[in-house]
Amino acid sequence: MLRVRCLRGGSRGAEAAHLIAAMLGRSVTGWVQRALQSTSSAAAAQSHDAADHVTEPMEQECPVCSHNEWDPLEEVIVGRAENAHVPPFTVEVKANTYAKYWPFYMKHGGQSFPADHLKKSVAEIEEMCNILRHEGVNVRRPEPMDWSMEYKTPDFESPGMYAAMPRDILLVVGNEIIEAPMAWRARFFEYRAYRPLIKEYFRNGAKWTTAPKPTMADELYDQDYPIRTVEDRHKLAAEGKFVTTEHEPCFDAADFIRAGRDIFVQRSQVTNYMGIEWMRRHLAPDYKVHIISFKDPNPMHIDATFNIIGPGLVLSNPDRPCHQVDMFHKAGWSVVKPPTPLIPDDHPLWMSSKWLSMNVLMLDEKRVMVDANEVTIQKMFESLGIKSVKVNIRHANSLGGGFHCWTTDIRRRGTLQSYFH
Repeated sequence: MLRVRCLRGGSRGAEAAHLIAAMLGRSVTGWVQRALQSTSSAAAAQSHDAADHVTEPMEQECPVCSHNEWDPLEEVIVGRAENAHVPPFTVEVKANTYAKYWPFYMKHGGQSFPADHLKKSVAEIEEMCNILRHEGVNVRRPEPMDWSMEYKTPDFESPGMYAAMPRDILLVVGNEIIEAPMAWRARFFEYRAYRPLIKEYFRNGAKWTTAPKPTMADELYDQDYPIRTVEDRHKLAAEGKFVTTEHEPCFDAADFIRAGRDIFVQRSQVTNYMGIEWMRRHLAPDYKVHIISFKDPNPMHIDATFNIIGPGLVLSNPDRPCHQVDMFHKAGWSVVKPPTPLIPDDHPLWMSSKWLSMNVLMLDEKRVMVDANEVTIQKMFESLGIKSVKVNIRHANSLGGGFHCWTTDIRRRGTLQSYFH
């Protein structure tokens, strides 16, 4: 099994530092032992133990390694629906939801999602985890937490929301886990549910980066963001106006999608240009971050609009065409338009659109986890030579995500390559 190997201590510079420290440690220990031969045996043993702690770095398999969206999946984090709460109806939430659901937020904001719906969502995600294990994937889960607890910072106060969508908060690039700063106040402390896992990965050799945490002060949001209709949204998006300002960097990890050395991102309601620039500088020079845009009245997370499913193969939402699609055609990519979703109009989608049908999880280039109800997209995958692993998470969809959203791939078996020129 091919896996990237990493050293405790990280870079080659750190490796050299460990080696020098080890050499100095042995030298100093020898001098101390010769100079202090008259000391007690207990003190001598204590000195010997200290010397043993200065060792050369141990080579080990890195538990985190993922370069794209389609290499064979070996380990994944799957979110939790337990105790999920509806976010308060603040300006950033209003800008990311559709008017028909605003009464729901005004009534339930800060409270639990409807109990029966939540119970069914939990059961669906448990079954999804079982199917992933059956397909040979190791499944990890965030910690259960009390999201009803209110918190206060110098700039705002809010209850929590959930740890259902790890794709929103964690971005894996190579052997590095990047914690996104997020843009919704209700999600400020969401990282806490994932910290035990991340610390475990870090102790075992992974890199761990936390992006600058925003203050989420009022200045980060356009408090008078003028949305009343879908037409308003189209006009504002076309003008490049979003509810988030450039007051400080912010981004959700789900606005980025990976294809080896090339990473694609959109400016959205939750990801601003400062956040994109932070990522660009952080990942340079090994990775290139490309900004792309779409005819989308409510951009928030890229993977139900533009979902890369193979080397040079991408699903592109026909209702939200990509303004830069020509550059993909010129690079030799195949751009596939998925069929219209089959999800009924009366099914609640409080934080997303029907296009979760294309929010799929690739298990490898020839296997995809797809909605069991979406037979037309299953036929599309069949025509591409890709086997559908069918799972029903229809109630879990209501909480804001499909299979890609509900997961973050921690380890895929593959190497870093370039697929875009």
